[in-house]
Amino acid sequence: MGDKANPFGLEHMEEDEDTARSIPPWVELEYSHMRILAEPTAHVHFTHLSQSSTESLEAAFRSSTNDLADASCHEQGVLDLMKSKGVPLDKVCLLDPKAEAALSPEDGDGRFEMFLFGVCCFAHFLKSCDDPPRDRTAELRVLGFPTRHLGPVQMTTDTALGVTKLVVQDKILLDKIPYVEFPTIRFNAKESVEMPFSTPSDHDLGPNSY
Repeated sequence: MGDKANPFGLEHMEEDEDTARSIPPWVELEYSHMRILAEPTAHVHFTHLSQSSTESLEAAFRSSTNDLADASCHEQGVLDLMKSKGVPLDKVCLLDPKAEAALSPEDGDGRFEMFLFGVCCFAHFLKSCDDPPRDRTAELRVLGFPTRHLGPVQMTTDTALGVTKLVVQDKILLDKIPYVEFPTIRFNAKESVEMPFSTPSDHDLGPNSY
């Protein structure tokens, strides 16, 4: 899908309103962070957005720096985007915690033309962590994409994108990526917050990289 290596697809899974209200700042921050982690060699497609969200994100992305991944915002869903680009279903890898096979460096050697994620944004993730977690990938799983998982650790979608990039582009084996479980962000000597997920310890993929 274009000249960029290993494009990423982010299917917006939140309920999105068709109003004139701009996309919330925390969503814009989450999506911008994904572009940082993907790096300039990649292209990120944000799909299934409302018209107002598409316009808001496009405006925000136009004012961003040049050292980020290219980005496109689409009101159409990922299937319609694939059809317009001539990409068959078996060339898109869905990152799915319930997949049987783990992601491997070989998956980035032309086997797939896109790596797809169902997006549950970071701030929403913190605000309403489900116990047990809701299966937000189910809507995409039933479409029949080939699937891969990223191991047993729980992570946010932007971190999952960053880990996928480490594996398929940087060729780091999934089981060679060390993690910090429940990282703590300290605001001052008395205030801190513990995050309910894991983040790679040797790579700047976590909340502190915002």
